[in-house]
Amino acid sequence: MGLDRPLQRLFLGFLFLSLTVSSCVARFVVEKNSLTVTSPESIKGNHDSAIGNFGIPQYGGSMAGTVVYPKENRKGCKGFDEFGLSFQSKPGALPTFLLVDRGDCFFALKVWNAQKAGASAVLVADDIEEALITMDSPEEDGSSAQYIENITIPSALIEKTFGEKLKKAISGGDMVNVNLDWREAVPHPDDRVEYELWTNSNDECGVKCDMLMEFIKDFKGAAQILEKGGYTQFTPHYITWYCPSAFIVSRQCKSQCINHGRYCAPDPEQDFSTGYEGKDVVLENLRQLCVFRVANETKKPWVWWDYVTDFQIRCPMKEKKYNKDCADTVIKSLALDSKKIEKCMGDANADAENPVLKEEQNAQIGKGSRGDVTILPTLVVNNRQYRGKLEKGAVLKAICSGFEETTEPAVCLSGDVETNECLDNNGGCWKDETANITACKDTFRGRVCECPLVDGVQFKGDGYSTCEVSGPGRCKINNGGCWHESRDGHTFSACLDIEGSKCQCPQGFKGDGVKTCADIDECKERKACQCPECSCKNTWGSYECTCSGDLLYIRDHDTCISKRANEEKSAWTAVWIILIGLAMAAGGAYLVYKYRLRSYMDSEIRAIMAQYMPLDSQAEVPNHVNEEHA
Repeated sequence: MGLDRPLQRLFLGFLFLSLTVSSCVARFVVEKNSLTVTSPESIKGNHDSAIGNFGIPQYGGSMAGTVVYPKENRKGCKGFDEFGLSFQSKPGALPTFLLVDRGDCFFALKVWNAQKAGASAVLVADDIEEALITMDSPEEDGSSAQYIENITIPSALIEKTFGEKLKKAISGGDMVNVNLDWREAVPHPDDRVEYELWTNSNDECGVKCDMLMEFIKDFKGAAQILEKGGYTQFTPHYITWYCPSAFIVSRQCKSQCINHGRYCAPDPEQDFSTGYEGKDVVLENLRQLCVFRVANETKKPWVWWDYVTDFQIRCPMKEKKYNKDCADTVIKSLALDSKKIEKCMGDANADAENPVLKEEQNAQIGKGSRGDVTILPTLVVNNRQYRGKLEKGAVLKAICSGFEETTEPAVCLSGDVETNECLDNNGGCWKDETANITACKDTFRGRVCECPLVDGVQFKGDGYSTCEVSGPGRCKINNGGCWHESRDGHTFSACLDIEGSKCQCPQGFKGDGVKTCADIDECKERKACQCPECSCKNTWGSYECTCSGDLLYIRDHDTCISKRANEEKSAWTAVWIILIGLAMAAGGAYLVYKYRLRSYMDSEIRAIMAQYMPLDSQAEVPNHVNEEHA
């Protein structure tokens, strides 16, 4: 006869305690994220909060929201629609973070009810003064299974004292704004992420097993890309317990354990009298560990994902194929060395330690910043336990948050991981709808609100409510936010491309320069064209003046003159120009003549004088008279 259900659960409890009691350093670490109150000033500051182990925490990112504490259904154990309450945030407003009290129902049910009512995140206030604990999902039953896998919003447990402060501020009429931050929830020291999956080959353990199996199938492709590219180092692990000495010879222990009670797993159906036994699960777990080790020796550790997914599909318990023969067909199809795998597995009946499984039990004990692995399944990323739903996009986000900034591979920027937070209400950032320019920048670690640089033109402002173009070239971007309009091929703008300038209507217009610039009727308002013979016609942005008859309008002098008089004046001007030109030519000729005549006379005079007296430049003329006649 098998144990009845209460006694069976007690026995399984002993199996669980057997591991934790075996080590005095065993401990469970509560994974936390940062919660920052940004307003009101009276409670502003940073606080710890414990990440819920369901839903989808925003690893690598952050969320800002407004905290709301409901007037009814404060524990969130009933649907909020029964009370006519909705927490859906309005367009342009911050998301709603619902604060509920602990007690009376499962944590996951509180979060599910809040999610259905439109909340973006949930804070659960503890009801006793204690250290933070991890909110885990409940034991699966028909009712909880319907909502656990559909929870998509993050949740966190906060301390009682802090919860009271939030409630007091809200009841006093203050707007309480907080920021949930998961950016440091996973260390990101370098360009490689090391992660572990504590899993189980049992496919008949309820909703959690179904979710685990589905996750492994979905995640296989991304995991193999990361591993083949050298971006990650993945290691699978399997939880086992040892049987307390008082139960080693019992039928129950023998059916659930191998190696004389050293390595045990719970009965798949939780019924010792039927179906598969716990030791069947331990053997398959061991086989999968050895598949990984053999594949790793050939530098192809990613083959483990192929084996596990194929085994799930081809060898399910429901079809009575969960056995060695089916496993061997999968091993053969993947060209793995079956002899090496058998050698790795060792003798399950030996009264001795199994090196592989002993190493797994030792690894369950927390070391460093990582606590004990007690929740199955558990994902560990860079030595931190992942909290939340095992879902491809959520897990990829957690793994990708473990890369040092700018070193993450392309798969981390794909749609599977990087949800564009700017698509939802523009991330709460400033946006110019007209030019489709936004201050929201979506990065892997979350959106940031920064005024953009567009075509070399920098916007300035806080990024949330204001961003204004500034500096040279600002009129190129949406006309600097100023008025502009085109008509009949003419375009006018109120933008001045000068640093610090404001929108100013151009000449011929009046208005605020931003939304409106109306045409000025110069004919009426400025009394243009005032000469007696003038007539004025207003145009868009300017005016036109004409003169009666054959008169010509001179705009600079606001006068009309005769076209004929103007032509005669032009003709006389031409005559005078010609006469002046002739006079200047005659004067020039006369000056040339005078110059040449004077030069000629000078040369003649010098020649004549040279005959009668020596010049300084000539030799003295000799005297030919005899001295005797002197």
